[in-house]
Amino acid sequence: MSDIAYIKLIEEISLNAWPSHKMELYDGWLIRFSHNYTHRTNCVSQVGASLIPVEEKIDYCEKIYQNYHTPSIFKISPLIDPSFDALLSQKGYEIQHTTEVMTMELQNLHPYPAISAEYEYYGRNSGLPSFVVYTEDTIVLLQDRITDEWIYSLFRLNGTTNPTLRRIVPSMFKAIPKETIVASIEIDGRMVASGLGILDRGHVGLYAIYVDVSCRHKSFARAICSTILTEAQKKGAQKAYLQVVQGNSFAKNLYTSLGFENLYTYWFRVHANPPQ
Repeated sequence: MSDIAYIKLIEEISLNAWPSHKMELYDGWLIRFSHNYTHRTNCVSQVGASLIPVEEKIDYCEKIYQNYHTPSIFKISPLIDPSFDALLSQKGYEIQHTTEVMTMELQNLHPYPAISAEYEYYGRNSGLPSFVVYTEDTIVLLQDRITDEWIYSLFRLNGTTNPTLRRIVPSMFKAIPKETIVASIEIDGRMVASGLGILDRGHVGLYAIYVDVSCRHKSFARAICSTILTEAQKKGAQKAYLQVVQGNSFAKNLYTSLGFENLYTYWFRVHANPPQ
């Protein structure tokens, strides 16, 4: 498979993994809206061939986002003609959230060594262990579905306090159409680290990797990622992917040490107040 074909595959399974609150397909462009929860779920992605003139399409998208009272955002990946990025720049769109996509052959995984795993099969049809034990009494809990309790604990970890987002985002997580591996670490019954694996077409994507500030530098993220990747491999996944914001050196170093390598970079062009 060529690099461009593989990038197209990763872009497709990333869209599957992260549904938006609202979506509209417009002449090969996917207009996504989620009250600015993330740029990825609140932007225009080009997913097919276009027939309508590009200026007309940009104007249409700008009016959509004006109606939503949010900035106009376009995702720019290596699949996009560079002239489109240049056109947005000329129109005053600025680059935000440059993101590096990393991938790995799971046979090259360098996992954090686990000590043991506990399997409780009652009520669990996924084959996942109920928890995996690492050194320093680190225990990664596993579920095969995303629960409200996990989501609201995630909100606390990532600082989501907006009432609208707390209302709509749970439905976005529950709209994920693929098999999931839901991971967490708790201390005294309180989630202090999270992770989400999403399986699709022989791949597992790593999402929602967060660690409470009070628990940094304890290898919690390494344990979470290792658990998800190892269990995904048992389920038949051959490859893994993730997305990390450029400049997040701590996360990048962790992912590189696990075996991930850079595949491509994408960014968003954002115009907070496009011309009327």
